[in-house]
Amino acid sequence: MKPTIEIEYCPKCGWMLRAAYMAQEVLSTFSEELHGVLLIPSEVAGRFTVRTSEQEIFNRKREGRFPEIKELKQLIRDRVCPDKDLGHSERKNERDGSL
Repeated sequence: MKPTIEIEYCPKCGWMLRAAYMAQEVLSTFSEELHGVLLIPSEVAGRFTVRTSEQEIFNRKREGRFPEIKELKQLIRDRVCPDKDLGHSERKNERDGSL
């Protein structure tokens, strides 16, 4: 069975649109590898976490920031389909050698 990505966000903080944008980006990249993306309004203020049913992928409070979409796609890929090429998201920046 294909995994489902869960994005839990704080609706009181106004993060629903951010969560929806990230869900759209994840589904665009992993349409064949995922069952879907579930948006979960959190009852805990300030929460923004991304996870599969088995493990946490990103936690805003732990990291002290929101994930960049490129970073989130790489984290999801590493857990869901490690052999998938993310194309331009993985090409190195020629100036500094970073991804």
